[in-house]
Amino acid sequence: MGEFSVKFRGVRGSYPIADRDFLQYGGNTSCVEVNVGGHLIILDAGTGLINVGNDLLKNYISSGLKPSDRKPINATILLSHIHQDHLHGFTFFRPLHIPSSNINVFGNVNYSENLSDELAQLLFGKSFPLDLGDIAGNLNIQDLNESEGIILRDTPIIKRIESENDLIAENDDVLITYYRSYAHPQEGVLIFKIEYKGKSLVYATDKESYEGGDKKLASFAHNCNLLIHDAQYTTEDYMDLYAPKQGFGHSTFDMAVECKKQANAEKLVFFHYDPNYDDEKLNSIKEKYKDDNSIMLAYEGLEIDLL
Repeated sequence: MGEFSVKFRGVRGSYPIADRDFLQYGGNTSCVEVNVGGHLIILDAGTGLINVGNDLLKNYISSGLKPSDRKPINATILLSHIHQDHLHGFTFFRPLHIPSSNINVFGNVNYSENLSDELAQLLFGKSFPLDLGDIAGNLNIQDLNESEGIILRDTPIIKRIESENDLIAENDDVLITYYRSYAHPQEGVLIFKIEYKGKSLVYATDKESYEGGDKKLASFAHNCNLLIHDAQYTTEDYMDLYAPKQGFGHSTFDMAVECKKQANAEKLVFFHYDPNYDDEKLNSIKEKYKDDNSIMLAYEGLEIDLL
């Protein structure tokens, strides 16, 4: 039970890419696998989710000779938002199609829509051979409210947060909190925090920083052990005279570093790279930050243990 490990499965933004110049960091879109306190949490469902599912399927098959003898797959998927690069892998997540699987999906669209309907329209029906209702596994899709948090015990528990005492995890509880940042078009994005046994991870993808930094994020991520932060652009590309990226809803590497400083985060991982940034480009960026051992660039397969 005493585990808090993070594995990066997809680190690209915008769209996946398959090219020999992108092998070192990988070409899959956003997906981070977190094994914590006996629970599997998956942050976003980009194309990186496909390999997570393939590995889970192998373990499922090897756990017993007959389906009735095998250990069911249980997973919690947290969706930061429903842009394509964060959903590409969802329908190809093979555990969804196993009857014994239990998959809980949490996210939020806006106050006039619900996540289940939006996923049904975006991913299934005319764009996929199955409808959402045809999924064989036990799929539970729930909308999140910012006044609530999630406690993982035997099953996820949605808990209303009315005071600071409601944010205290007990025993082997895994606590998930979140808030919506509106610094990403069109409906904003959920920023997640996962806490377990005094350690914490903050997942802040697809958000643009502000002049002087993002004070709300810095407060939310204060003293976290691992900050996974959007770093789609270099400062030079972000401020380019002819094709500026301001207002696109993404941060620069330098913005991520500033957030780390303001939040007093122990470690920072750059995430969600522009799909035009090949290995050579990312290695040149890595060189810039090589003297700080608390900063690293995400790549597919990178694993970090927080306990």
